[in-house]
Formats: sequence, structure tokens, C-alpha cells
Amino acid sequence: MTKSKLLKIALYLAIITVLYNIVEGVVSVVFGYEDETLALFGFGLDSFVEVISGIGVLHMIIRMKSTNVEEHDKFEKTALRITGIAFYILTAGLVIGSIINIVYGIKPDTTLMGMIISTVSIVTMYFLMKAKLKVGNELKSDAIIADANCTKACFYLSFILLASSGLYEIFGIAYLDLLGALGISYFAFKEGREAMEKVKSNSISCCSSCDTH
Repeated sequence: MTKSKLLKIALYLAIITVLYNIVEGVVSVVFGYEDETLALFGFGLDSFVEVISGIGVLHMIIRMKSTNVEEHDKFEKTALRITGIAFYILTAGLVIGSIINIVYGIKPDTTLMGMIISTVSIVTMYFLMKAKLKVGNELKSDAIIADANCTKACFYLSFILLASSGLYEIFGIAYLDLLGALGISYFAFKEGREAMEKVKSNSISCCSSCDTH
């Protein structure tokens, strides 16, 4: 397959990633709010932050069509900086939200939608991760391989939501939903730190911890 065709596939994958995260974010936030499940609500907000990051990746792939990309340009650095700050805010919000839920004894009505959304996300992220990795390897592009590795973080994050939602639905213990929210906040903090590190280093690669999420 030619380089232009591979880059076109990479572009489509980036667009799918952005559009999927928008839909996932809206659905998760709406049902998270209605069902009072902080884990699902936080998962939705995380998806919106991923949209900002995804737009930066999309811009990078468009640049790759005309030049070899070795460093982030100004637009991508700005997207990374906004992404990092947004992840830090999300981390603080989920921690504060968990404390409030504990103090006032708030518990979800149901976490069924969390189970459904996380299952769909696991399948989708797995497909995107494998497809990006294949294209990246064929192009010998560190940038696209890095994006595939970062998609892996979203893949693992979906398992946290599935576990917390499933366990809550079975046992009905409010702390299980909050543990899911705190798990998401932990990953959000790591993602925020990694985004900021990439701005400082100007590296196109995903930070090493992306591989171990």
C-alpha cells in the first residue's frame, strides 16, 4: 500500500476517534448525570478532553502528508497544553465530587449504562488501537504508533468503568462507583502530566507510561 493511502487511512482513523469521543462524551455525561453515577460522568468528561487531544493528532497527520513530522508545531503544543490543564481540572473535580458524594451519601440509581458504554468503548478502542498500530508500523511512523499507544490508555480506562459499574450493579455498594471515579481521576492525572511533558520535550512520542496504563 502506498504512503498516501496509508496516511489517508490514518486520517480516517483520527477523524473516527474524534467523532466517537464526542458521541461517547455526550451520552456518558447525560446518563452519568441522570443516574448520579460519578464514574460514568467522569468518563464522559474524559472523552471530551480526548477530543482536544484528538484534534491535535488530526492536525499532525494532515501535516504528515506534506512533510516529515518530527516535532509538534505551535497548534499541537497548544492542544497538548489545553489537554493537560483540562485533565488536571478533571482530576480535581472527580476527587472533590467523590468527597461530596461520601458526605451526602449520594449513590447511583443504576450503573447499567456505564456497563453498556464501557463495553462499546472497549470494542471501539481495541479496533482503533490495532488499526493505528498497523498503519504506524507500515509507515514506520513513530507519531502514529505513539497515537496507537495512547489509544491503549482509553482502552484500559474503559475496563475501569466496566468493573466499577458491573460491581455496583451486582452489590449496590456506593463506594464501588466512587472507586471507579477515583480510578479515572488517577488516569486523568497521568494523562495530564504526560501532555505537559510532551509540550516541554516537544516529543511526538507518547510517554513511556502510556504503554503500562
